[in-house]
Amino acid sequence: MNDYFVDLHIHIGRTETGRAVKITGAKTLTFSNIIAHARDLKGLHMVGIIDCHSPEVIMEMERLLEEGKLLELEEGGLYYEGLTVIPGSELEIYDEGTNGPIHVLCYFANLKAMKSFSDWLTNHLKNIHLSSQRVYVTGRELQEKVKELAGLFMPAHVFTPFKSLYGKGVKKSLTEVFDPSLIAGIELGLSADTQMADQIIELHSYPFLTNSDAHSLAKIAREYQKIRMEKATFIHLEEALRETNGQQIVENYGLDPLLGKYHQTVCAKCFARADQYQKICQQCGHGKVIKGVAERISELKTSDHGRLQRPPYIAQVPLQFIPGLGPKWFDKLLNHFGTEMAILHTVPESALYEVVPEKIAQYIVQARRGTLSLAAGGGGKYGKISAKLD
Repeated sequence: MNDYFVDLHIHIGRTETGRAVKITGAKTLTFSNIIAHARDLKGLHMVGIIDCHSPEVIMEMERLLEEGKLLELEEGGLYYEGLTVIPGSELEIYDEGTNGPIHVLCYFANLKAMKSFSDWLTNHLKNIHLSSQRVYVTGRELQEKVKELAGLFMPAHVFTPFKSLYGKGVKKSLTEVFDPSLIAGIELGLSADTQMADQIIELHSYPFLTNSDAHSLAKIAREYQKIRMEKATFIHLEEALRETNGQQIVENYGLDPLLGKYHQTVCAKCFARADQYQKICQQCGHGKVIKGVAERISELKTSDHGRLQRPPYIAQVPLQFIPGLGPKWFDKLLNHFGTEMAILHTVPESALYEVVPEKIAQYIVQARRGTLSLAAGGGGKYGKISAKLD
C-alpha cells in the first residue's frame, strides 16, 4: 500500500492549438503543460484534469498515447511516467426548480469512455469545446450516464455562493437534485473545511475531497489530498473513495477556510464585513451583500457531531500566499528542494533558512505549523496572511 498526493480538479485553459477551453483559465494551462508541471514541480502522483471532453483535448491525449508519452493503465487512468491522469469533465446543471446553476464533476477510467461521454454531451450542450457548460439534462440523468460509462460523479465546490449545490437559494438537500447513491464524494471548495461541512448530516456518508480548482499552473495543488491506495489507478481511486480493501483518503490538505474567497459575508462593492440581513453597507452605502460560506453552512446545519473517523483536515497555506515569496525565491526553493510537496512536507525547517531570506523562511515555517495570523476573505477576494510575525 502506498500514499499518493492527489488533486482532482485542474482546468485546461487552452488546447495545444491555442483554442480556448476554460475562458478564465491561463493560456499556459494546456494538457501537456499541466501533466509536466503537476509531476515535476508540484510533486503530485495523480491528477484529475477537467475539460477532457473538449474534442481538441481528446486529440492531444490521443497523440500523446500514439507517441508513447502516455500509457493507458489496465486498471484505469493515463500514465505519464510517475503521474496518473484521471480524465474528467466539469459541467453545469440547472434543474427546473433549482435556484441557480450547480457545477458537478464527472471522471472516467479511460479515453474510450471519455470519448463516448463527449459524443453524448454534443447533443446536450451548446458548445462542446468549452469548459463548465450548461448541460440540458437533469442532475439524475447526468448521473445515470456517468454510471453507464462506469465513471465517478461528484458535486463541485458545494458551498461556493455561485454555481454550487448549497451555495445559495432554497435548496437545502442534495436529494432534491441528485440520486444520493450515485455520488462518489463531495468537493468542499476553498472556503470550507471538514469540520464545517460535517455540520450537515446528509454529507456524513461521503468522503470529502479537497481539490485546487486550478485556473493557472501556479494554483495546482493549492488544495489536495493524500490517498492510500494499492496503485495509483482509477479502480483503486474508486475503492479508496469507498474505503475498501484498506484504501482510503488519509489526509485532506486545504486552505485555512479564512483564506477562501467566500468565507465571510461582505459588501459586494467595498468588501467590508457585513451582516447578511443588512440592507445598506455601513462603510460605503452599497445595498448588496454576498453571503459567506460560514453563514450559509450555519443556515444548513443539521448536526452537532461530525462523522467518526474522518481523515484529518490539515489547514495549509500554499507557497503563493507567502508574503515576499516572488518568482525569484520560489524558483530558488524549487531548484534546491525539487517540488512544492517537498517544501511543504519534508524539507527540514533549518534548510529553508539556508535558501531564502529569514523573513520568508519564517513565514513558511509558521505556515507549516499552522501558527500564522490570517484575515478572512469574502465576496470573491482571498483572505490574507498578517504581515506580523511572532
